[in-house]
Amino acid sequence: MDVFRQLKPYFWPEKKLFFGAILCLAMATALGLVYPNLLRYLIDNVIAKKQFELVPKLALIVVLVVSTKGIFQFLHGLCGGRLGNRVAYHLRNALYNKLQYLSFQYYDQARTGDLMSRLTADLEAIRQFIGFGFAQLLNVVLMLVFGMGMMFSINWKLALLTMITMPFLAFTAVRFEGKIHPAFRMVRQSLSTMTTAVQENITGVRTVKSFAREPHEVTKFSARNEDYKAMNIETSGIWAKYFPIMEILANLSVVTLLGAGGYMVIQNTITLGELVACFSLIWYIIGPMWGLGFHINNFTQTKASGEKILEILHQYMHVKDQQDAIALNNDEVQGHVRFDHVTFAYPEKQPALYDFTLDAPPGSVIGLLGSTGSGKTTVISLLMRAYNVKEGKVELDGKDIRSVQLETYRNQIATVFQETFLFSSTIRNNIAYGRKDVTMEEIIRAAKLSKAHNFIMELPEGYDTVVGERGLGLSGGQKQRIAIARALLKDPKILVLDDATSAVDMETEHEIQAGFGEVMKGRTTFIIAHRISSLKHADEIIVLDKGRIVQRGVHQDLLQQEGLYRQTYQIQYADQPPKSAAETQAAAAKETNSETLLDTQLHAAAQERRLAH
Repeated sequence: MDVFRQLKPYFWPEKKLFFGAILCLAMATALGLVYPNLLRYLIDNVIAKKQFELVPKLALIVVLVVSTKGIFQFLHGLCGGRLGNRVAYHLRNALYNKLQYLSFQYYDQARTGDLMSRLTADLEAIRQFIGFGFAQLLNVVLMLVFGMGMMFSINWKLALLTMITMPFLAFTAVRFEGKIHPAFRMVRQSLSTMTTAVQENITGVRTVKSFAREPHEVTKFSARNEDYKAMNIETSGIWAKYFPIMEILANLSVVTLLGAGGYMVIQNTITLGELVACFSLIWYIIGPMWGLGFHINNFTQTKASGEKILEILHQYMHVKDQQDAIALNNDEVQGHVRFDHVTFAYPEKQPALYDFTLDAPPGSVIGLLGSTGSGKTTVISLLMRAYNVKEGKVELDGKDIRSVQLETYRNQIATVFQETFLFSSTIRNNIAYGRKDVTMEEIIRAAKLSKAHNFIMELPEGYDTVVGERGLGLSGGQKQRIAIARALLKDPKILVLDDATSAVDMETEHEIQAGFGEVMKGRTTFIIAHRISSLKHADEIIVLDKGRIVQRGVHQDLLQQEGLYRQTYQIQYADQPPKSAAETQAAAAKETNSETLLDTQLHAAAQERRLAH
């Protein structure tokens, strides 16, 4: 019951409905006890004494009892239904709220299919049990107490004889519960694993088809489906083992009642009406006993589901506000970022960053270059406070970011990730996602700066075009330009571009960078890129290798040094096919014309930043 004690905050606010459902069901159960007494009266006082004029009165009483019982059953269903849905509503909100604020460290290991299973199947099991199952389980106790009480009032000797097998029946039911609960836990886990496999397959369907791996995916799913089938068969085996035993024990009570009761009628110890009443009452007791397995099954399933729900609700939040966290004022934030001797390692892994130090004054542009796994994304993750720094510190305007309210801090940052994500909504809503109140003119301006406006206007519905899940229906470059517009519209103090132009061609990259020259003014910008062209105008370029800074400086200085930066430059620019003199002059003239405006804008912006510093 510890699970339900922990869930109490979610159903106790609805305690009126909770107790109302129990009371209505108890009244309906109590009214059900009228039938055996009516049978006893009918046999002993009407039929035996031939007072048949009482039959209409008895029939009227039966109609009244049935009608009243029906009303209470209706009220029980009404209260139980409302209770279950309201509890599910509170839990669903709490779960979603928790998932929104859990740190990146949790999502690094969480599986989408598993989370979806908890938010649907497990939540539904709790809704059903809280709304109806608990009252039904309590009703089993009420029926046993009421039924046994009435049997003892008729003839205590017959009642005792009849109840001989009941302790064995109860013992078997308890043993059954002890076996079935772990089995259902394994079934839930197996279902979660299978759901995750389906979710991953649907998400990665393009990769599956591009590698022609459909047979492999079918085999992989079949193995998990086989495991789920095996878990269900094992659970069914437990049911098959215990239910016949429970039924035999229950029917032994009926045999004992008929044998002992019949003998007592012959000996005139009890009347025939009392025997019929006891026969009716024994089914009133055996019914709940037979259903006890179902209710225990329902209880154990809900208990297993509650454990999985509570696992999320009690999940530790690694990144959260301190008690005395400071709220940032947008107008006062300068955007001065400083990394002070930061060393960071992901859980149970070697450090991804060693002694990283950086000073980025307001309005500066910082470029990060390095091979895969060099620590570039880790720097950005720590800047966003996706993880807490263990050694060293990250500061914004002289304040340790751990002492700042997380929401107000992240409001100062806009990020364009390499893996672009668009919501299943209109392009207008996707661009405006980072701000609450925004005009159409501002959306269009951001789209023009990211060079997205022209292709958006070519779409059938323009800015009202609905893009599919994850932006399907748009090219990679188009999705990336919308993501850039979304970041620019937020008007942040810190702009992070995580290989933001990787999915666009060189010409579009030049156009977007020309727009960046304007929007970078007054903002501290971090650029992660594999193309030197995206970094060469930065105020400082940091070259990372295996988590360590191996080079730092501006573009021209780094070209004069032996190292990773010059090697990357030579790979990207020196490996060109030979051209004739005329082609070389034409290409040089074209490159000069295309880059003159970009160089002028970015050089002016860089010079302005240096003067400001």
